[in-house]
Amino acid sequence: MPELAPFAVRPETSRGRLHPEPADGVRSPFQRDRDRIIHSTAFRRLQYKTQVFIYHEGDAFRTRLTHSIEVAQLARSIARRLRIDEDLAEALALAHDLGHPPFGHAGEEALNGLMRPYGGFDHNAQSLKAVTVLEKRYAGFDGLNLTWETLEGLAKHNGPIRRPSPFMAEYDGRHPLDLGSHASVEAQVAALADDIAYNNHDLDDGLRAGLFTLDEAATLPLVGDAVREVRTLHPEASPGRQASEAIRRVINVMVQDVMTEAGRRLAALAPRSVEDVRAAGRPMIAFSEPMQAANQQVRDFLRGRMYRHWRVNRTTQKSKRVVQMLFSLLHGGPDMLPPEWREGAGAPGTARCAAVVCDYIASMTDRFALDEHRRLTDPHIPG
Repeated sequence: MPELAPFAVRPETSRGRLHPEPADGVRSPFQRDRDRIIHSTAFRRLQYKTQVFIYHEGDAFRTRLTHSIEVAQLARSIARRLRIDEDLAEALALAHDLGHPPFGHAGEEALNGLMRPYGGFDHNAQSLKAVTVLEKRYAGFDGLNLTWETLEGLAKHNGPIRRPSPFMAEYDGRHPLDLGSHASVEAQVAALADDIAYNNHDLDDGLRAGLFTLDEAATLPLVGDAVREVRTLHPEASPGRQASEAIRRVINVMVQDVMTEAGRRLAALAPRSVEDVRAAGRPMIAFSEPMQAANQQVRDFLRGRMYRHWRVNRTTQKSKRVVQMLFSLLHGGPDMLPPEWREGAGAPGTARCAAVVCDYIASMTDRFALDEHRRLTDPHIPG
């Protein structure tokens, strides 16, 4: 393994864990974090959590689990080229979506609206909550007891937190994560890998679902160049193969752009440690301005042609109603919660009860939420 860059996080200088544990004789602290994330209940549930399409709409579409694995692959590849800690970057990529509720952004919007009187709902804060409180696997502590560096990256991988959510502020009060600074390069790599995977794989799923055609996607400058190259090299290939080849090329171009821009920013800053990265006035891992503009065009295209497509809109509205109904019933009647959740909920209609109900719903998979909705609303189904 090549020597780590000066600005990389070093496992041997980790700030440790909230609850001290003896070192593992084989794995580094960040390898251990990655393994705990993979074996967590929250990670397994991602298999049946929506990316865009609900799980029963087809098994060829991405879920939160497959998306997280794809992000981890990209993050690890970029981390290797930058000579930073691959295991930390991978752990953060695998954990970044643990706090997503069922039904993708529809579920998040519904929970955020319902929780607005109590501080709102944010999936990044919920990811932190999942690995610090909600996982109940160890006898000595709640959560996974991850290293400070992994928790910091999970909290701030999208940048400094100026207005933390109630939970994040509370957690930071007892285990400070330096919320006002940038995160490590490893965390920034995980965030950019998420952006690259998100847009390109949504393009792939949108094409598979027939929400738009390859010719329509090719009107985008970044995608169009790739499509023209593929059609020149493989004119007889099927549209599906041409689409896959084009998206693969777009991903490669975006990764190369990140490497070039990161190299330019790191050379300008010349960081001698990860602390220099944290104190920098801007992130070190970013797209160039032209690529940022091209990426935004892809986002805008997907928003208009996919996320707001009438078929997706129907599912979105149904999903929101499921979440709203579950919250209303359980917030007003916490005695219907399973015992392990009910004991912490307190009185009906209170802020404490709302927080527990929110955590319960956010932890659900799509299919469990639908089943729970049926159990609570259909008098013919036994509870």
